[in-house]
Amino acid sequence: MKRVAFQMKVKKEQLKEYVKWHENVWPEMIEALKKSEWKNYSLFMRKDGMIFGYVEVPDSFTLALDRMSEEEINDKWQDLMAPYFEIPDGTHPDENMIELEEIFHIN
Repeated sequence: MKRVAFQMKVKKEQLKEYVKWHENVWPEMIEALKKSEWKNYSLFMRKDGMIFGYVEVPDSFTLALDRMSEEEINDKWQDLMAPYFEIPDGTHPDENMIELEEIFHIN
């Protein structure tokens, strides 16, 4: 199991609505994440919109993202979420997740 941390940036004027969507994530999206073996997936957000994500995957973050890209519901969710993020036009949020290097861990 690989622990993965990543960061992204939500537009400050979109914070409340972005949070609201995550209070009611589509059940089909949650099932796709489970099917793609995303475990212990959490999102944390600073007041300025910086998102810190954490997930555990069986192999690599790249492969985990690839598995999700095969899920039709993921495209719909990414299309819905794209306007909330500070990302290049025409891209999906999951194409702009910046993976962070793990430098320390203790159980």
